[in-house]
Amino acid sequence: MTMSLGATIGVEAPIVLGPFGGVSSVELAAIVSDRGGLGTFGLYGYDAERIRQVAAELHARTRRPFALNLWVPTGDEAEPADAATAPAFAKAAASVAPLFAEVGLEVPGLPDAFLPPFGEQVDAVLEARPAAVSFVFGVPPEDVVERAHRAGIVVIGTATTVDEAVALERGGVDVIVASGSDAGGHRTSFLRPAEQSLVGTMALVPQVVDAVGVPVVAAGGIADRRGVAAASALGADGVQVGTAFLRTQQSAAPESHRQAIPAAAAHDTVLTRAMSGRLARGLPNRALRTIEEADAIAPFPAQNWLTGRFRAAASRLDRGDLLSLWAGQSAALARLDDATAVFDELRAGLPPAR
Repeated sequence: MTMSLGATIGVEAPIVLGPFGGVSSVELAAIVSDRGGLGTFGLYGYDAERIRQVAAELHARTRRPFALNLWVPTGDEAEPADAATAPAFAKAAASVAPLFAEVGLEVPGLPDAFLPPFGEQVDAVLEARPAAVSFVFGVPPEDVVERAHRAGIVVIGTATTVDEAVALERGGVDVIVASGSDAGGHRTSFLRPAEQSLVGTMALVPQVVDAVGVPVVAAGGIADRRGVAAASALGADGVQVGTAFLRTQQSAAPESHRQAIPAAAAHDTVLTRAMSGRLARGLPNRALRTIEEADAIAPFPAQNWLTGRFRAAASRLDRGDLLSLWAGQSAALARLDDATAVFDELRAGLPPAR
């Protein structure tokens, strides 16, 4: 690995914390940044006020660079007005009613909006002046990239195919995360359906490196020093690690989720749309099976909003059978439960400084 990523973002070690939508924590992001990497906080569903609060907490917790992560709207997101009369949503709501009952809730009425406006999120992030802003599910709008650059903020994009990486570079991003299908959480494909964009990390990273001229960060299946060394051999300028950090005490994941990760075998994870309406990799549990067996999945983000209501209660109750147990295929390698120890293990795989 070269120091191009470090020079671009201003970090000592090219190790990036994967953004966790819903289970990010200020403590974990700050630890990764303080150790010399790039701590990242996932802002899925956060409104502008909440983004400002998180950013202020991060600035207070660390003086080192950190990143904030946003989802780019794809244009096909369902709206509450559409869901209100859609048979698919009614069927989905009926299928999860027993899961709501288990946590003492009734299926709620539809909100005014499933997600806050993207423009307001962007405004809040740019006002916060993180070292970097990362995007998933598409190329960030041209004006957003220009505004970020004027503010001195590095722009990171996420690709699941070579074509997506090329599109991101043409869109002006400074760094590309090449996210292999091994990775946990959502498959952030945007040029073709996610099911048609399942390229493994070992195949994806060197092809992206060959296709673009900006720093490339390898993501997917990396949980220890061996994965870091392999990413370096593939030509990556850095690594992004999610599952190994999600397993630590400093993540915001409930204990049942954190304990499920190292207990998983490589073949245990599945790709599913059950919990959010978009394809994601995680560990199967009773909630996932209940939804898939009912064949009742509403479009995104209606499905994510719907399951999110009982998942929030399940998280407070530490009910792993009712959570989204996102995890990558390296889950069994996530043996350390302290974020500092994980970072040091990953750093040991970096090539000697030249």
